[in-house]
Amino acid sequence: MPSVRKKAEAASSGDGRVRGFSAFEGDPDFVLSLARGLQVIRAFEGHTVGQSVADIARRTDLSRAAVRRLLMTLQVLGYAESDGHVYRLTTHVLKLGFSYLSSTPLPILAQPLLEHITEVVHESSSLSVADGDEIVYIARSTANRVMSVGLSVGSRLPAYCTSMGRVLLAALPDDRLDAYLKRVIATVHTPKTATDKKRLKEILLRVRLDSYAVVDEELELGLRSIAVPVRTRNGRAIAAMNIGIHAARATLPEMVERFLPILQENARSLAQVLL
Repeated sequence: MPSVRKKAEAASSGDGRVRGFSAFEGDPDFVLSLARGLQVIRAFEGHTVGQSVADIARRTDLSRAAVRRLLMTLQVLGYAESDGHVYRLTTHVLKLGFSYLSSTPLPILAQPLLEHITEVVHESSSLSVADGDEIVYIARSTANRVMSVGLSVGSRLPAYCTSMGRVLLAALPDDRLDAYLKRVIATVHTPKTATDKKRLKEILLRVRLDSYAVVDEELELGLRSIAVPVRTRNGRAIAAMNIGIHAARATLPEMVERFLPILQENARSLAQVLL
């Protein structure tokens, strides 16, 4: 019988959301109600004004009755609140994310390194990991600069048009990279965003060869970034580290000359303390 993990990968969409649970029917190790509850929590993502039962039912393909019971349970446990019309998550949900941050050494070990990078180059630096077809920020040091992209720990961005995402995609085996390129919907964020699948593959193969990625205003006009992989001792890329700047402050060659060495040095330092 396939493992729960393998079946979860098969049942998950590119964005990491579980769309259906048919693959788990009859599996005694799978708790369907827990999966549905987590699916409801994720349905709130990107909706700051709250969600109605009908809204969540549409997003999750669950019945309204099931959604209502799940929301009422979350409300009793303190993870959600309602004004009688819409539901909103409470700050209690943050404890779930903190449980991850406090249980993995990556953010804790990376934070002083990111702060050192920011102190040296006077630009923001970040660490992210892959989650489905996105990257998730798990540590960040912010310079006193104002950018319209509001990024913080927990922020999610598409992998194909970000420097950290490209570093992590380039580290995938060929079959997984091809599967990603086949399913991903590459949307245009700026006139510079690369969306052609053939072109994206060429870019990613170059990143694999170089072991770093530079993105020039593909996510937001005026924003450039450079990233390197963070590898374990056996060479597996488990995270990406980057520096992001306003385009007016450095050209792409200047970024490679000034920022790549310090990123590589600190990525190696992080790798050395990882088990």
